[in-house]
Amino acid sequence: MSEWPVEPSVGIPVVIAAAIYLRGWTRLRRRVPQHFDVRHAAVFLAGLVTMLLTLARPVDAMTHRWLSAHMVQHLLLMVVVAPMLWMGAPVAPMFVGLPRSVRTVVLAATNAPAGRRLTRWLLHPSVGWTAFALAFWVWHAPALYDLALDSDLWHHAEHTCFLVSALLFWRPVILAWPATMTWPRWTMVPYLGLAMFQSLPLAAILTFSDRVIYTRYSSVDDQALAGVIMWVPGSLPFLIPILRLVVELSSGRTPSILSHGPS
Repeated sequence: MSEWPVEPSVGIPVVIAAAIYLRGWTRLRRRVPQHFDVRHAAVFLAGLVTMLLTLARPVDAMTHRWLSAHMVQHLLLMVVVAPMLWMGAPVAPMFVGLPRSVRTVVLAATNAPAGRRLTRWLLHPSVGWTAFALAFWVWHAPALYDLALDSDLWHHAEHTCFLVSALLFWRPVILAWPATMTWPRWTMVPYLGLAMFQSLPLAAILTFSDRVIYTRYSSVDDQALAGVIMWVPGSLPFLIPILRLVVELSSGRTPSILSHGPS
């Protein structure tokens, strides 16, 4: 298995997720075709494929050599894969695609008072934003960053933290069906803006520092490139939805591009 382009610890969960989603999506498509478009399945599966490519062994090999490659990997997980998965409106298909016995357990857990409180807390926008920012800064601390490079286990833990925190962060932005707004829709503009600006200090440090910050890398030029990647391409996934929201809110229309749930 060491010769496989994708580690089984990544590939197997992705294949299982795709199978569960497609099983549920196919059933819902037959029952309520007006609510489940082909585009939902396409973008969800594209998100999973992007995740596989992002975490493939050849990419991982490059991340151990170049900080800039590692930065691209992190950005893809946090600002590309996560929103693409939400654009697939995955909640209903993933639930319906589960075996009946598992669905019963999930319903019992989420309907219990403690389960409802935990779910409500986890899905609150303030928790998503805080988790996103904490995951970003904690894992970019030099000690933990180097630890993740030296240990496969910690590297997987780092990627899991990035993906889970990003899913929590992007949920109120995409607002995929059956999610409902917790905060007024206009608050997503500062929500996204603050998330974009909180990463800029680290981007500036990496770009303009005259010494190597992460000891596993040796090139200041590569470090500067990583900072530029975080600064410019890394800002676009926040800036584009901000602009879209501003245009649609100013026109008095309910945002439609960002909300990829059934209509």
